[in-house]
Amino acid sequence: MSRTLCSVPGLLRGTMEKILNQEEIDALIRAAQNRPLRQVEEERKQRDVTPCSFGQTGRISQQQVGSVSLLHDTFARNLSERLGAYLRVLFETNLVSVEQLRYFEFLQRIDEMSYIVAIDLQPFETYGVLQLDTSLVFPAVELLLGGEGKGVTFDREITEIEEQILESVARIICEQLQLVWQPLIDLKMSFYTRQKQAQVQRLMGPNESVLALSFEIKMPEARGSLNVAFPGVVSSALLRKMDEQSITLKRRVTWEDVAQRRQRLQHCRFPVEVVLPASVRGGDLVALRVGQTLVLQHRIGDPLLLSVANRALFTANPVRVGSVRAATVAKRLQVSRDAHKESL
Repeated sequence: MSRTLCSVPGLLRGTMEKILNQEEIDALIRAAQNRPLRQVEEERKQRDVTPCSFGQTGRISQQQVGSVSLLHDTFARNLSERLGAYLRVLFETNLVSVEQLRYFEFLQRIDEMSYIVAIDLQPFETYGVLQLDTSLVFPAVELLLGGEGKGVTFDREITEIEEQILESVARIICEQLQLVWQPLIDLKMSFYTRQKQAQVQRLMGPNESVLALSFEIKMPEARGSLNVAFPGVVSSALLRKMDEQSITLKRRVTWEDVAQRRQRLQHCRFPVEVVLPASVRGGDLVALRVGQTLVLQHRIGDPLLLSVANRALFTANPVRVGSVRAATVAKRLQVSRDAHKESL
């Protein structure tokens, strides 16, 4: 290393009058280190470089997407039953997507003429967004007013009377969302107010990360989308609880799994001991002296207990095989399920 440091200034002294570019500087350093260009190129190709995107930090994982999907599949089924009974029609809700978006990206996906409300999220003191397509809004209003709910969409704003009628539907959606979230986090979701397009843009920052849920809703005469967005502080709390409780789909146990586990257990070691079932009073133990015989209430011919992993499973008789102590199994004991649970 010392020879390298001394040779570089010598090479640079003759070129001080010229401004060197990066390639010339690299060539001088290679010459100082006596390393050929081909070797340097080969070493450069062998470098394992992984691109890093700081915009991807904190993104939702595929496992978390699966857990959120499982949770809101339950919400979709409950909402279908609840709104179907409320509107007195066949009502079907299906989860379409679970995404993590920036708030302005979520707003770009919804129609300006749609029905948008703010969801009050307590105790986080923030708001979520709920949006219904107009293709669902007007048929729902017609159904609530006693009509047939035909899929007629008007190219106009929703009136104040229609807002008040739809408020009950929005409250039911918030209620069902709260029911599936509450086992995980203590969160109260409630209808806050109808939002105009200019108002909804101020609920969250444009670059704030949101958990976006999209559902497809089908009625006999209409079809449309339900979209919900939760701010990052709320969605992060949900995802943390999901990671703690490991909410995942459980794979069904097959007979092959049982056979494989049984085969593995055959190679495991368990402590086995023969126990003399007897009880002694504390006073007799305290009075016991060296050389004294302690009489146990157990006949010589009566079997002993054979325990496996501290659990009595058999009765056995003590025997001797050469110089080794052993036991002959007499019969298997009947162990109740309650005793099995206590042993676990």
